[in-house]
Amino acid sequence: MSDALLSHPVLVSRETIMPSSPRVIAVANQKGGVGKTTTAINLATALAAVGERVLIIDLDPQGNASTGLGITKKSRDCSVYEVLLGEATLAEAVQASAVPGLFVLPSSVELSGADLELAILPRRSYRLRDVLHDALEGAGSEYSYVLVDCPPALSLLTINALTAADSVLVPLQCEFFALEGLSQLLRTVEMVRDTLNPVLDIQGVVLTMFDSRNNLSDQVALDVRGFLGSKVYETVIPRNVRVSEAPSYGKPVLIYDMQCAGSRAYMKLAGEILRQERPAQAA
Repeated sequence: MSDALLSHPVLVSRETIMPSSPRVIAVANQKGGVGKTTTAINLATALAAVGERVLIIDLDPQGNASTGLGITKKSRDCSVYEVLLGEATLAEAVQASAVPGLFVLPSSVELSGADLELAILPRRSYRLRDVLHDALEGAGSEYSYVLVDCPPALSLLTINALTAADSVLVPLQCEFFALEGLSQLLRTVEMVRDTLNPVLDIQGVVLTMFDSRNNLSDQVALDVRGFLGSKVYETVIPRNVRVSEAPSYGKPVLIYDMQCAGSRAYMKLAGEILRQERPAQAA
C-alpha cells in the first residue's frame, strides 16, 4: 500500500482501539449493477489504510469481491460456502489480500446453490451470525470491521447477511428507478428487524455512478436526500473509467490509481463513516 494513501488528509491516521467485537456492515441493494461490490472493496481498503483490520465476506455467488481483491478461483477450495454449511471454520477459509490489514472470506461457484442447501439446515437464517459470533466475539477480536458483500437479490444468503449485521450500507445508483429499489430494500430491512435482528439499522446510503453532466443524477440525488435526509452521505461516487478498470487487475481502485476521482471519493466516504462511528466507539 502506498505511503501517499496512508497519509491522505481525508484518512487521518489514528490509534486503532480494537473493539470487543467487530462492527458488521452489510453492503446491500436488491438491484444489481449499482456499485455494491466496488463500494465494499474500496471502503474496506480505505479503512485498512488507517489501521483498521477489516474482513470482507463475499456472499455473492458471482465472487466479484474475491476477484477484485486478487483472490484467484483456483485458491478458493475453502470458501464461505463450506463455512456456512459447517464444513470449515472461518479461520480455515479466510485469506489475506494484497492490502495490509484487509482479509477476504472468498466466494465460490458452489454458493449459487446454497439457498436450497441452507433451507433444510437448523437456524437457516442465522448461519452467518452464528459463525461470526463463535469466531469473532469476545475481547481482542482481530477485526474491527466486517463488510458483507451481499448478492443482488432477496435470497436466503441476503437474509443471513442482514441477520448477522449491525447495519446496512446501501449503494444507490443515480438513475430513474433508484427510489423504487430503495423502497424495496427498506421494506426488507424492516422485515428482518421485526423478525430476526432487532438491532439492524441503516448505516447510510451512498450515491454511486454520479454524472455531473446529467441532470437526472442531480434530480435523483435531491429526491433521495429529501426522502432519507441525513442518512445519505455527503460524498457521492462519480462515474469513473479507472474504477471500472481496477477489478480486471485484481486491485481496489485506491491501489490501482489513488489519484483518480473515484479513489478520492471512496477515501472521503471512508472519512465520513469513521466520523460517524467515532461516537459509538467512544461510548
